[in-house]
Amino acid sequence: MSTGADDAGRTDRVPGRLTAALIDASTRAIGAAGGHVGGVYLRSPTPGVLRLAVLAGLPGALFRPWWRLHADSPFPVADAYRLGVRVVLPNAAETMRRYPQFAAGLPFPFGSLYVPVAGASRAYGVLTVLRPPAPHAADVLEGADRVAGLAQDLGAALERLDADGAAPPVVWEGEPLCVRPPASGRPARRAGSFGWDPGTGAVTLDEPLCALLGIASGVAGVPTALGTLTGVLAPDDGHRIAAALRDTAAGRPPRLPLYVRTVDGSPRLVELWRPRWAPPGGPVRGTVRDPVDGTVADAAADLLPEGVLCVDRLGTVVYANPSAARLLGAPRAALVGRSLWEALPWLDQAAYEDHLRGALLSPEPVRFHVRRPPDAGRRTAPQPYEGDWLAVSVYPGPDFLTATLRPANRVADASAGLTPEHGAPEGGAAEAAPEPDVGDPAPPVAATAPEYRPIVLAVALTEAVTARQVSAVVVRELLSAFGGRRLAIYLLQDRHLHLAWETGFPPGFLAPFEGVPLDARLPGVETLTSGRPLFFDTMQDLAAAYPGIPLDATEGARAFLPLIASGRPVGSCILGFERSRGFGAEERTVLTALAGLIAHAMEKARRYESETALARGLQEVLLPRRLPAHPLLETAGRYLPGTQGMEVGGDWYDVVASGKSMALVIGDVQGHGVQAAATMGQLRSAVRAFALGDRPPDEVMSGVNRLLADLDPGLFASCCYIRLDPATGRACAARAGHPPPLLRHPDGRTETLDLPGGVVLGVDPRAPYPLTEFVVEPGAVLALYTDGLVERPGADIDDGINALRLALARAGAPAVRPGSRSLAGVADRIVVSARHTTDRPDDIALLLATRRVRPGSPG
Repeated sequence: MSTGADDAGRTDRVPGRLTAALIDASTRAIGAAGGHVGGVYLRSPTPGVLRLAVLAGLPGALFRPWWRLHADSPFPVADAYRLGVRVVLPNAAETMRRYPQFAAGLPFPFGSLYVPVAGASRAYGVLTVLRPPAPHAADVLEGADRVAGLAQDLGAALERLDADGAAPPVVWEGEPLCVRPPASGRPARRAGSFGWDPGTGAVTLDEPLCALLGIASGVAGVPTALGTLTGVLAPDDGHRIAAALRDTAAGRPPRLPLYVRTVDGSPRLVELWRPRWAPPGGPVRGTVRDPVDGTVADAAADLLPEGVLCVDRLGTVVYANPSAARLLGAPRAALVGRSLWEALPWLDQAAYEDHLRGALLSPEPVRFHVRRPPDAGRRTAPQPYEGDWLAVSVYPGPDFLTATLRPANRVADASAGLTPEHGAPEGGAAEAAPEPDVGDPAPPVAATAPEYRPIVLAVALTEAVTARQVSAVVVRELLSAFGGRRLAIYLLQDRHLHLAWETGFPPGFLAPFEGVPLDARLPGVETLTSGRPLFFDTMQDLAAAYPGIPLDATEGARAFLPLIASGRPVGSCILGFERSRGFGAEERTVLTALAGLIAHAMEKARRYESETALARGLQEVLLPRRLPAHPLLETAGRYLPGTQGMEVGGDWYDVVASGKSMALVIGDVQGHGVQAAATMGQLRSAVRAFALGDRPPDEVMSGVNRLLADLDPGLFASCCYIRLDPATGRACAARAGHPPPLLRHPDGRTETLDLPGGVVLGVDPRAPYPLTEFVVEPGAVLALYTDGLVERPGADIDDGINALRLALARAGAPAVRPGSRSLAGVADRIVVSARHTTDRPDDIALLLATRRVRPGSPG
């Protein structure tokens, strides 16, 4: 696991001006909103993907699942970016109500703000703050306004950078830059950290080190010359620091800590090491400390029998008493100044990460147990330990987390309130442990983080209704949760496996596996036929188990998961990793559970797509193939199915010759699917029957209303019926709960026709439907439409109707003489934006009509 402090040493990948602007906005937003954590998401070079660019106040590793988000995902960041609106979530309850998938991954009491960052012509990203919870949104609006001001300033700054031809485009690719939040008035710390990149020779100092050495705080987090550090830290011994850095990068750290004198003569202690993830010759980390034992508080904590550990908001240990060092099995010098994961790599487990997230985000103490590796503690302990478990209590603060540690035993746990509700059920454990001594049972360890992965995936899958959407959710959630790089989903059809979705594999590699039969000896087939997941820690293991199988890489690990729903085989899922790795018992269990969720979602998607195909075919049969022609009346109709969920609705339009007049009809049946399409067909037939009898519109509406109430399909419908005389332009209309029609006059004026209407059809069999008369002049355009064209989530329908009215005015009027420009072009111009919308939740029906001038008449 890499830490935020490690990531901070890689800022040379991006221009300094961009980095400085992002850091400034993130850290100032924390103070503006009274928060704990701030960050900026920016668009990435990959279309539709947002990446976390800067994170202030939280170790980057703990926020890894949210480093990369799709702009269309159901997360507050995505909504703020895509819709251009700020999202205010005052507490966990509101977060769960509006964004259950996000809340499932961070089930802690906190609030959050998300404000879009945009310039005059484009959106760049989102400025976000995580803050303490508040009872109501009104309690955080003042802070949200201040953050909005910072987002506006940041957008202007990014637009200036974008306009600078010498700078690259404002996008972010790669890991986030993690920085410390502003201090809350605490005294300067007596320790700080820095990173050194041998490739560039640049050093990156953190804020505490700048404060310790008296360097301007603006240098913190920004790569600078090594001389900036050595000139203040060791003006007479800078060569010693440089030589020690080179030796450490080569794997030869100095045997003893370096003692140096600063410009003012103060002694300082320098410690250097190469992070675990760094290759030979790679980056070096270092700490600088005041070697003089400090405050009375530290001296008092040194005497406590229980361990005391203090960690800053980026996960760096800033204090450890002797008892903590003894319990953790590491010298104090190996703890202070290092990140938790560097000093204690055995804490790199999902359950412990989840507890640390909770302590950093919520105001309440967090209590849990950790299991030490077999040799931890015993190396430095003067007497035997009671067991392998430590009871940990973490107390959050504005700048630090303070943790107490002690050997876990039944009596102490009961007195501290560490009962089973703080962990797993009594007697359970996250992983197998050796049998403890009699009278000292191993305490439970909470392993809640892995449990959230099925929950998050399940919530996400509820919004996916097609196989393609299910596959996209699996790619987005499964790969990010487990660090995979390749994924393929095969579905079973006619006893053969067919590729439904893949990502990350070399081009063409999967082609030979397309359509393989169930008797093929391949892991993707055998995992399905046996119902048993297959895990291979290395590619060599895979090749040994299946000699001759083509391999897409020489290094890596693979998991083959059976997709089985209710005992029925659905397909198989292949998850690939770039590096060799082991699959623990808990991880295997979670992956198997996730495969079951995916299988059920795929089965549901198959049924839905079958029903959708049936409903789509039914609807195509019921909608008119062509509209009746009339020498004095031109009509044009358009129908667009919804794209969000691919559901079939009950929208329809029709034109019926009714005596000397023409009946213009548009309607919308509530709901989607086969039933809505069938009900639409019944209503369309009923309306046509009444229209052919030349009945007035109010009688047509009343008759259709009684029919729908008698049929009682459990669905309602809206309808607008207009009978128009093409020769005179006289029209009479009745409306049943439908949006009002629009009329564009020949001179370009466009108005909404205020037609008094009755209730929707099917509610009250005796409901009246008032009749309204008006005149349509030659060259005027009458527009009837369904609500899918004017309704948007979170927006007032009146605003949508007004927008459609303006679009009709801009679309222009067709020529009024036969043989000239048709009304179809006007219809196409009106629906052009809706036609290219990829997340339209509802169907759209549009019917236009215009009177032509009688041949031989003037004009």
